[in-house]
Amino acid sequence: MSSNSPVIDAFRARYNVSRETIDRFFEYEALVKKWNPAINLISRSTINHIWPRHIIDSAQIWDQQPKSARFWLDIGTGGGFPGLVIAILAKELKPDMKIGLVESDTRKASFLLKTSVDLGLSPKILINRAEHLTPHSADVVSARALAPLNKLLGLAERHLGDNGICLFSKGENAENELTHARKYWTFTLQKTPSRTDSGGVILRIGEIGRA
Repeated sequence: MSSNSPVIDAFRARYNVSRETIDRFFEYEALVKKWNPAINLISRSTINHIWPRHIIDSAQIWDQQPKSARFWLDIGTGGGFPGLVIAILAKELKPDMKIGLVESDTRKASFLLKTSVDLGLSPKILINRAEHLTPHSADVVSARALAPLNKLLGLAERHLGDNGICLFSKGENAENELTHARKYWTFTLQKTPSRTDSGGVILRIGEIGRA
């Protein structure tokens, strides 16, 4: 996608970021394309649509964070969506925010490490499964395309700090996942329609407890 695209202009205006940040996203896009044939960071069918399908889709959860958030933990980060997207935005918009990226696949973790260095970012890369980590007391726990909601809540609960929230991107099956999850969990919920997926939704979940 061209740097002069109306989509890019709208993205830049929405988040009020500099050209330097936009260039950092383009460099990230190029690195994903370079590494993807070897380690399958994203679906090959979306490789030519990284901006709308992955970058813009991931960035929209930035708007949902508490203003006081200072530590963001992304679980099952994979190729960096949404974790590295959040890290790129945070570098300019919230430079004091700490970012943790949880990824158990060592090849993908290597990509995250190298890409972070190349982009001038400093998230903490946690090469482990979320369920095996010591609790992290995060203000925000996020995940995208990782697991059904019932399982996500089990992974996230132990890593949330006081008043921490979860931000999960879900598709058209979100209502079924919510119905199932409520059999095992209690939680507060705010739903925001996805701006990139007509059937998708952002779930903002807090006050998680066992049902």
